[in-house]
Amino acid sequence: MGHGKLISREVPLHRWTTLGVGGPARFFAQTATVDELCQVLRFAAEQELEPFILGQGSNLVVADDGYPGVVIRLTGQSVQFFEESAAVRVEAEAGLSWDDLVRMTVERDLAGLECLSGIPGTVGAAPIQNIGAYGQEVSETLTAIELLDRNSHQRLQVDREGCGFGYRTSRFKGEWKGRYVILGVALRLRPGGEPRLRYEELARRAREELGDQAPTLSGVRQLVLDTRRKKAMLYDAEDPDSRSAGSFFLNPVVQKGRFEHLSLEAKNEGWGAVPSFQAGEGQVKLSAAWLIERAGFVRGTLRGRAGLSTRHALAITNRGGATAEEIIGLALEIKRAVKARFGICLLAEPELLGFAPPVVAELKSGPTASG
Repeated sequence: MGHGKLISREVPLHRWTTLGVGGPARFFAQTATVDELCQVLRFAAEQELEPFILGQGSNLVVADDGYPGVVIRLTGQSVQFFEESAAVRVEAEAGLSWDDLVRMTVERDLAGLECLSGIPGTVGAAPIQNIGAYGQEVSETLTAIELLDRNSHQRLQVDREGCGFGYRTSRFKGEWKGRYVILGVALRLRPGGEPRLRYEELARRAREELGDQAPTLSGVRQLVLDTRRKKAMLYDAEDPDSRSAGSFFLNPVVQKGRFEHLSLEAKNEGWGAVPSFQAGEGQVKLSAAWLIERAGFVRGTLRGRAGLSTRHALAITNRGGATAEEIIGLALEIKRAVKARFGICLLAEPELLGFAPPVVAELKSGPTASG
């Protein structure tokens, strides 16, 4: 098969992202098999262009000038279930919708992914940033990842321990960035297992709605979906509040002393208790949304056609016809304001494609806190 049957030119990328901004990809391909993927990777190498693997575009901001390389979208969506002793191994291809996978596991009464319901994106994207929500992370159940080396086109497997998982990160975001394509994952789930309710907001809602009844996997999944919908964190093309790249900033992790200083400041300001979560010995995870609002950015704040969601200060939204420049401009304004007000550096979570290195560096790097 020739490259021409797989590869298109100047394909608008805003159509392939939930945020709906960005210019065209110089080359664009959708591949259903590993052979097709290798063909496109060879084409990129011949043209001396950088390939970019696109999932559902839910954690992505594309520059207005687009991307001068090759964008590749994997379309394989198979999923298989294998019974093992006291567990079920689930193998899923990278192109499958993540929430479809969660739905299928819950329908089969398999515990381990229920609190990750409603997270947009594909299976292949999930391990890259170690997706997590409401007390669960994908790294807890993931056992292996099938990879393709972008240069040698060799297939290999890596286990969970080899991925270097941390809070919203992995080796795929660091030393392995650009080295491999994730082809699929294997997960180990608990048949008939009880749902995990480690997140207080979710546990409280379960108590309010279920009373003395024991929560079920399907019930917890629905609670998570309802909670995400109320926060506009479920994508809906008709809802401007959900036209975003999800949470734009990571919740920062700071030293306990920094947290205590912030708590005293909050008390003096009459802000009440600072939302926080334990994040290892001597460290505390803060709410980025709480910091953003107290740095002066209320929900619904507008900057041209970009704005914060009216329901969640952590989501930067396209209010209709926004440019990537407007989205990034608001993000930079927020980051600088939080740093000036609290001495805490927020780090952008979405992938930034086609932007100048200084812009990416400012949004993606910096110490979590100073002082």
